[in-house]
Formats: sequence, structure tokens, C-alpha cells
Amino acid sequence: MSRTQAYRDVVEAQRLPRLIRLGPNYYAAVFTLMKLLPAWYILRSAADRGELGPDTVVVETTSGTFGLGLAQQTALTGHRLILVGDPAIDDRLRRRLETLGAEVQIVQQPAPVGGIQAARLERVREIRERHPDSFCPNQYGNPDNPLSYSYAAAAIAEAVGQVDCLVGPVGSGGSMCGTATHLRTAFDDMRAVGIDTHNSVLFGQPDGRRALRGLGNSLLPPNLDHRVFDEVHWLGPAEAYAGARELLARHALFMGPTSGAAYVVGRWWAAEHPDATTVILCPDEGYRYQDTVFDPDWIAAQGLDRPGPPEPTPVFHPAEVDTGWTYLGWNRRGLDEVVRQPATRG
Repeated sequence: MSRTQAYRDVVEAQRLPRLIRLGPNYYAAVFTLMKLLPAWYILRSAADRGELGPDTVVVETTSGTFGLGLAQQTALTGHRLILVGDPAIDDRLRRRLETLGAEVQIVQQPAPVGGIQAARLERVREIRERHPDSFCPNQYGNPDNPLSYSYAAAAIAEAVGQVDCLVGPVGSGGSMCGTATHLRTAFDDMRAVGIDTHNSVLFGQPDGRRALRGLGNSLLPPNLDHRVFDEVHWLGPAEAYAGARELLARHALFMGPTSGAAYVVGRWWAAEHPDATTVILCPDEGYRYQDTVFDPDWIAAQGLDRPGPPEPTPVFHPAEVDTGWTYLGWNRRGLDEVVRQPATRG
């Protein structure tokens, strides 16, 4: 009789994805909470370098799941954690963070340049001035973020074997850039398909209000390597929410809207390339979205109950991206190289 593995703690038990087959050539790398992996790796590496002592205060800007990953890790290590977020933070998430012992500070006003994220970074700077023995994980610029995904890449390769295409949402740049880079050490021709949302600066659009949370950004993170990507897709909330509901209805996977976005794009890519093996990254579970994404009345009230397009519309420049589902052949180019191109094919 085989023995069930006993993990040291919840972080060890949940930091790697489960690989689930969704179709003949189509897999999902399903995380309970993807950001546990970089949170664990960044804090462990900082401790190894002597940057994180037993009394060091951990300070980070996040209104999402990276904060939850840090809070779970610091609850186990005993470090004080201060998180800087904005008013869009989910109430359930905030209560969970505070129960884990984190102090959550909310920045109310955006900065003139860089919006609310720049204002949050300024608050982090102020807090660290008051706490000389502090450490900022800096998920957007810390190279340990993408490095941590070597563990995810190894798990994917071991479970799936050949990987021809990796599809996933982009926010800090860590998960897609890190996982794709490490997978390409074994599969050098593997394609990487990134998913952004409208009014995000990550792939050349002007900054604006984003209805779809969990991906996109108002600032360009240093960890985002544009030359990793072969294609970039832009989706809105209607497509991502419908994808999350379909993941649950068809595959019994209860995941959030960023996973829904990956599902929509990955399903299409796998159908277009039936001889290739596609893997999508599913970052976190759907419990935070029970009153929104998974509530039919809420979806209808938001006007998001109309069926989306079955396939994306191609564009030839980020300036041509409009509402709905569109995609651009990025072809592993730098951002400046893409943006300098004419805004139309001619």
C-alpha cells in the first residue's frame, strides 16, 4: 500500500499546479493560488541572502492574490506584513488577509502619472522609510518572481511531456515569462501566447480604467519580457467571465476570471492547432467571485450575458485594439519595435 505524502505546511502543499487534461491536445495547469509560488520563493531567497531577518517587516503593494500568497507565508514565518492596496480590493480578500495577520493600507487617490499603482508604490516607499529593517518583495521588478516559475515549468513538463504552446494571463510578467523561458530550455520552439485586457499599458495600449481585474497593468513591470511572446490576445470581462463559468460547467473546475480568459484563448488555439499540445495557466480558484462572475443576476445586470465571439479578430497594431476579443501576432518583438510599426497593415 502506498503512503500519502504529508506536507510540512499549506504553502508546500499548494504552491505547484495540478495538470488536468481538458481535451485531446489541451491541458490546464491549475493552481489553488498561483502567487504562493513566487511569494514563497522570493521570501526564501531573501532570507538566504540575509535580506530578511526574523524581525524584518515585509512591505508590498498589491490588491490581489500576491498579497494573499505573502500573507500565508508570513503567517507561517511570523514576519510582520504590511500590504498597500487600493479601494478596488475585494472585501472578502481583505478580511482573509487581515485574519492571516496582515496590515492592509488603502491608497485612495491616484498619482498624476502612473495612476493608482504609482500612488501605491509611493506609499510603500514612505512605509519603508519608517521601518529601516524592511523588505519589499517587489513582484513587478524582482527577478526571483519569474525564476520561481522554474518549479511550475518542471511540473508541467513532467506531467505533459512535449509542450508546443503555453497560454496565460499577464500582470506582473512573472508567471508567463518565467514559465515560458524555463520550458523553452527543453522545448525551444514552444510558442507563448499572452493575454492582456483593454486599457492596459503592458502591450502598447494607453492606460485607462480596466473592468477586468487580475491582469493588465498601469505601469510597465521590469519582469515583463516582451520578446517571450509569439501572440498577444486582449479580452474583456464578458469573455473572461463566460470562460470561467464554462470551465466550471464543462470541466468542474471552479476558477477565477483570469483562468477563464486563459481557457477561452487556449481552447481556440488548441482547436486551430490540433497537432500541437497546448497548456494554459489557471492562476486561482473562483471563491472570490461567487457573487459576481458566478451569479447570473449580477452578470445580466452588468450587461455581460450576451454570447461572445467564437474566435478573435486579428489586429496589426495595439492602437487597433477595441472592445471584444482581438489578437496580434507579436512574433517575439520588443515593445518599441511593435509600437513603431504603422497602425494599419498598409
